[in-house]
Amino acid sequence: MVDNPYLDAVLTAIAAIIFIIISGYGVGLLARFIAKLAGASRKKQENTFAGYLFASPWIVGFLIFVIIPMGFSLYWSFTDYRVVSNAPPNWVGVDNYTQLILKDGGFRASIVNTLYLTAIGLPLQIAFALFLAVMLSQNMRGERVFRMAFYLPVILGFNTAVLLAWRLMLNTGTGIINQLIRAAAEAFPPFGYLSRALIFVQEITSAFFLGLSSGKFSLLTKVWEAGFPAANRVPLWVQSPLWSKMSVILLMIWGCGAMMLIFLAGLKNIPRELHEAAEVDGASGWKRFWSITFPLLTPYIFYNIVVGLINSLQIFEPIFVLYRDNQPLVPSAISMVYYLWQASFRHFEIGYGSAISWVILVIILVVTVVQFKMQDRWVHYDLY
Repeated sequence: MVDNPYLDAVLTAIAAIIFIIISGYGVGLLARFIAKLAGASRKKQENTFAGYLFASPWIVGFLIFVIIPMGFSLYWSFTDYRVVSNAPPNWVGVDNYTQLILKDGGFRASIVNTLYLTAIGLPLQIAFALFLAVMLSQNMRGERVFRMAFYLPVILGFNTAVLLAWRLMLNTGTGIINQLIRAAAEAFPPFGYLSRALIFVQEITSAFFLGLSSGKFSLLTKVWEAGFPAANRVPLWVQSPLWSKMSVILLMIWGCGAMMLIFLAGLKNIPRELHEAAEVDGASGWKRFWSITFPLLTPYIFYNIVVGLINSLQIFEPIFVLYRDNQPLVPSAISMVYYLWQASFRHFEIGYGSAISWVILVIILVVTVVQFKMQDRWVHYDLY
């Protein structure tokens, strides 16, 4: 490397371009050679060379940045490799997996927390996305503005600046969300009773899941004995272990714009004649939704469930930004991927972290396969 950083960057870029050209040409030659061995015609060989030459940047990138790292990760998962240690990785067999599955209470807690986020957060996210899509399909004025507004969270994503803004809004005392809840409760007392009832149900549910994580249900007993919340109670979004997961679920719902667009596309594809015929027969709007709209949307619901489950099982950024500097709340919100980050990049246990990553991969694969096996029972493709 040279001392001049600008020259160093230029030389690195040139080297990368040369590598892409050489590797691409090599992939094309290999593909043409295989086609020749298969008895392809000369024109077919040339077409094969051209096709793989243009596809080679992706192929080489996939090999370098996906396949090879996965191979190293699989090998390290059977070792005690640590970054801070100068010793080479020592083969330990399945000890990492045995420790992880049978003895690691922290990982079991992360599974319970992730299950909570998935079982409660994903249905709410899908339901809210479907509700927004139905509202936007009514051809209302300003529809494009609302589409942009609801999709904007997807563009912003879970970046640090956005999540820090959410942490300020979720503050118990000064956050705008709790201020709006207080104002609505004062202006409309029934809303206050509803809010307090939801707080009670949420805290009971969260205390139960925390008890499953730790094996102790003392917190559940305290919440039950405290009874119905007082009139001035508001959610303790980022200040209490009872609300740490619910704040993450709130962010999941906020980012439902991609699901909304999928549902909106599905609603636009439903033939209007079906609704008109049902309306002539006297079917109400609710009846038309459940008898026509919902069955025809099941392929889109299935897609959102598959993608949403994979995303919720890998959730990391909201937990990292909201709670990494609030260690007392981390155990109540920690997810499987956050636990993976802790093992790999905080404790530098690369071997153990690799084992965690492969267990997460197996969990996601099993859940996805089960969903595809069960889709025939409720997904209706034949209605199109």
